[in-house]
Amino acid sequence: MTTREIQIGNIKIGGQNPLAFIAGPCVIETEEITLSIASKLKGYSAKFNIPFIFKSSYDKANRTSVNSYRGPGIEAGLKILQKVKKELNIPVLSDIHSAEEIAKAAETLDVLQIPAFLCRQTDIIIAAAKKGKPVNIKKGQFLAPWDVKNIIDKALSTGNENIMITERGVSFGYNNLVVDMRSIPIMRGFGYPVIYDATHSVQLPGGQGKSSGGQREFIGPLAKAAVAAGCDAVFMEVHENPDKALCDGPNMLSIEGFYELAERLVDLNKLVKGWE
Repeated sequence: MTTREIQIGNIKIGGQNPLAFIAGPCVIETEEITLSIASKLKGYSAKFNIPFIFKSSYDKANRTSVNSYRGPGIEAGLKILQKVKKELNIPVLSDIHSAEEIAKAAETLDVLQIPAFLCRQTDIIIAAAKKGKPVNIKKGQFLAPWDVKNIIDKALSTGNENIMITERGVSFGYNNLVVDMRSIPIMRGFGYPVIYDATHSVQLPGGQGKSSGGQREFIGPLAKAAVAAGCDAVFMEVHENPDKALCDGPNMLSIEGFYELAERLVDLNKLVKGWE
């Protein structure tokens, strides 16, 4: 099944294009850390000709605890992302959490991302899609893959066909997620690119009481399974020192870990597609 091709800056996701990557820290911590990670990822992307979009959240509005770090906020966060975009010449992605912030976010972001918990919020989806920019909608942990068709139809109602869907696991009892790899071909069957979120899929939501836990050791095996199942891109949160990250550290990769895994996933994708 060939999906629609989505153009994001100089990157194409879907269609017959190579596997793409969306990578960066969970949340913007400081300008220095953000630019450092983005620069290293850009260098790797350029060296090995790997399509790459930088991601980081200016606000994580769905943290476990009221005391959890959320990020610098929309004003300061978008300024940092604009700097990443301008200085490094790479497209940027971030979450939006309300219809009211979309207009401002769209001035900077190349991709507007709808968080999993908001994937059924009609007003947010329509407001984001009306901007005409690519929209990445994360499938909620509470949805079956075929339910995504209704979400796609909401975005399509605006005339915007630049839609991507992200698989990030489904709730399996308390504080646990599992990934049904059947969801990837099922959702690709709707004709739009499917992204696999390799790091949030190993999250243990609320697993540490006042924060989420994670099982970093399963990122690689699940990412390989998703690529084998035909995903169009892989989403991975990456940090220079995951164990000291201010958000989602237990389920983030180190930069070196990202390099090693990305190389293997690219090779696997070529094999799946029958490329030399």
